[in-house]
Amino acid sequence: MVQGSGHGQDSPGTPGGEVYDWYQRGLNLLESGSPAAAIQVLEHAAAAEPSSRSVREALARAQYGAKRYAEAAENFRLIVEADPAEDYALFGLGLALTRTGRLAEAVEHLALACAMCPDNKHYATALRHARARKG
Repeated sequence: MVQGSGHGQDSPGTPGGEVYDWYQRGLNLLESGSPAAAIQVLEHAAAAEPSSRSVREALARAQYGAKRYAEAAENFRLIVEADPAEDYALFGLGLALTRTGRLAEAVEHLALACAMCPDNKHYATALRHARARKG
């Protein structure tokens, strides 16, 4: 999880509070349907805690929600590189790659997510859609 690390007011554009506060604020914005606003806060948290999987995942979800699919794919990819068994990050990476038109790569990641969690209907549906688009 995200720790408070004293990165509060480092620069004029930095939001008030600690990294954990930024993370929570970002999640709240994301959950309230404001992914673009969430990105603004979560980017600060990711810069302060670049190895935090929680922050990176929240940022990737916000980027996906704001239709910034290439950026979302990159953040999901960073999670997968750090932990290849992270099924949700594989799923997110596959979804984002589908949206960028990189269908062969998307199918590969979605198939891995499905293999890890065969009962997850969301993963299976996304894989079917990506395969159908791929042709």
